[in-house]
Amino acid sequence: MVEPMEPKSKTQVKKEMLALQALGEKLAELSANQIKKIDMPMELRDALLFAKTINRGEARRRQLQYIGVLMREADPGPIQKALDTISRGQLLDAK
Repeated sequence: MVEPMEPKSKTQVKKEMLALQALGEKLAELSANQIKKIDMPMELRDALLFAKTINRGEARRRQLQYIGVLMREADPGPIQKALDTISRGQLLDAK
């Protein structure tokens, strides 16, 4: 017998959202070429590349929040794996 899943608490949902936003911030620190090599939705890629052009504090903060929203719709597994590969100093395969 399958038990119904309990809904997530507000705290758990907020922790997950903040983790995804932090992942998006790490992505925004990558070079444009590295971003282009990671498999992700086109809308997320465009938002990340646009974030690289923003230097002002509040506008950048809003863009990073938007990236966090887009991250909720993306599969974070492959993105995190690509970031781990880059952080180990390895290059991603060109696509």
